[in-house]
Amino acid sequence: MNIHEHQAKAVLSGFGVPVPKGYAAFTVDEAVAAAEKLGGPVWVVKAQIHAGGRGKGGGVKVVKALDGVRAEAERMLGMTLVTHQTGPKGRVVRRVYIEEGAAIERELYLSLLVDRETSRVSVVASTEGGMDIEEVAHSTPEKIITFSIDPATGVWPHHAQALAKALKLTGDQAKQIRTLLPALYKAFTTDDMSMLEINPLIVTGEGKLVVLDAKVSFDDSAMYRHKDIAALRDETEEDDKEIEASKYDLSYIALDGEIGCMVNGAGLAMATMDIIKLYGAEPANFLDVGGGASKEKVTAAFKIITTDPNVKGILVNIFGGIMRCDIIAEGVVAAVKEIGLTVPLVVRLEGTNVELGKQIINDSGLNVIAANDLADGAAKIVAAVRAAAA
Repeated sequence: MNIHEHQAKAVLSGFGVPVPKGYAAFTVDEAVAAAEKLGGPVWVVKAQIHAGGRGKGGGVKVVKALDGVRAEAERMLGMTLVTHQTGPKGRVVRRVYIEEGAAIERELYLSLLVDRETSRVSVVASTEGGMDIEEVAHSTPEKIITFSIDPATGVWPHHAQALAKALKLTGDQAKQIRTLLPALYKAFTTDDMSMLEINPLIVTGEGKLVVLDAKVSFDDSAMYRHKDIAALRDETEEDDKEIEASKYDLSYIALDGEIGCMVNGAGLAMATMDIIKLYGAEPANFLDVGGGASKEKVTAAFKIITTDPNVKGILVNIFGGIMRCDIIAEGVVAAVKEIGLTVPLVVRLEGTNVELGKQIINDSGLNVIAANDLADGAAKIVAAVRAAAA
């Protein structure tokens, strides 16, 4: 689960992390009132969306007068902000963040991530803050330093020393890192974060370390024990289909292609997406119904796929182990009978109760194209979509 910048800073501030003062605003008048409350002489007006690159897209502006705050708030609220992370469709700005200005001496990069290979929290740091870290990694990888923290011990002084060295901080700033890193690690582990990115972490003209921008993602599976964090969810920033999928505990991600996919197992789902591309088409979604899906869950998944107007064909690819093929077949039949089927449908079933699953589909009277294996299924759905479009 993602949250907005102003929410991330509020969460971090609760752990003693230094952040600038600021207020969220949903209207122009609220933005001006926030600026007046902060006082001057410099304010930053920031569009709040769940994406990076806002500054390059015109979503972050420094102003030196209340009239400037009003003008920028009027411009940003309701605009569609396009960045390299939003895609060409962009995101509608529904709130802005009014923040006090900061005198920036240096910009640094710092993030905490879950390293699945070591099952530890990794710290990633660079002196090249304020830039696209991907570009830094590509052009000057030696400027990115990474180390892990053992969960059995937590943060030790040598971790702070390593971070200070990586960021080229000395003296009082190195002392501040010894306080900042444990606070960030505590926030990360206590609130079950999956990513905490600070870009930039700045050194102010007074030599203070301040989190100027923060992006935080949380582990969805842990939100049941963080009701306060779950309450920060902004569903307007999410795809409607993904919201619906979350109600049924489905792993669904909307994509831009034309072939809808319903698969069991994340690995098989990714392989299905890959082979669709191999045969010259694009997947419209990632959808893993899981190993223990019910008929109702499968029906919901199929409905979600068919509500996507971009979907021109559907490929159901099930390898039944824990997931039984007859359950998948019953769900597909129930969904089609309820909402209809206007696009080609290819079904490949293999594994537990496969013959029963095939029989259910055959007896349904649906216009379904059967596939023998994954390659056959991909070839048939791509061909069917192209034939329908001809």
